[in-house]
Amino acid sequence: MEYQKIQTLFKRDDNGIIIPAEYTLEEFNYLKDCVFECTEKIDGMNARVEINRGEIANIVSYKGRTDKAIVPIPLYNYMCETFPKQKVLDLFPECNNVTIYGEGYGVKIQNGGNYISNGVSFILFDVRVGGWWLSRKDCEEIANKLNIGIVPIIGYMTIPQAIEYVDKGFKSTIAENKNYDAEGLVLRTPNGLKLRNGERIIIKIKTRDFVKYRNSQNKLK
Repeated sequence: MEYQKIQTLFKRDDNGIIIPAEYTLEEFNYLKDCVFECTEKIDGMNARVEINRGEIANIVSYKGRTDKAIVPIPLYNYMCETFPKQKVLDLFPECNNVTIYGEGYGVKIQNGGNYISNGVSFILFDVRVGGWWLSRKDCEEIANKLNIGIVPIIGYMTIPQAIEYVDKGFKSTIAENKNYDAEGLVLRTPNGLKLRNGERIIIKIKTRDFVKYRNSQNKLK
């Protein structure tokens, strides 16, 4: 199952610059004072491991965000080695359909050389078992059993607090380059609240959006 598109927080003008006073969804205004789980947004490639059990065969697949996405060979090989078929099948012995979602990152994947100077990796951010999305605690347990990382929690914040945090800028907590600015935050409701279309409420706030906004404001002075 493909991972849903993460909704950006702010509307944008005709030049693609954020409008900080306007949220993309009315639900964000309603929930703005609620506390969200905020994790570091990793600048990489959305990737997934799918487990599908059938009457004839059990299949484990390694994919990008969409079925048509081309996963770089180093990342594909890393996923095959890190998630061997029998290991992941044994981890979910009674589940017919499981998807492990994560971010592939490292050399030649976006700005991944700042994260890993030599090689690639996969960091978990979500797991779906059947029709259920697992809790953060369960995801941490799975990451531990697979001996992989999970996106770090930066804090628990309201939307205005998260905006202020990203606007000020902060350093990545996982990058080898300790001076590398984090891409931003991903906000989730702890209990998996959903929009009316059935998608979970997940928001992204990017550091570079504020940089572009400030530059645009300076040009107007």
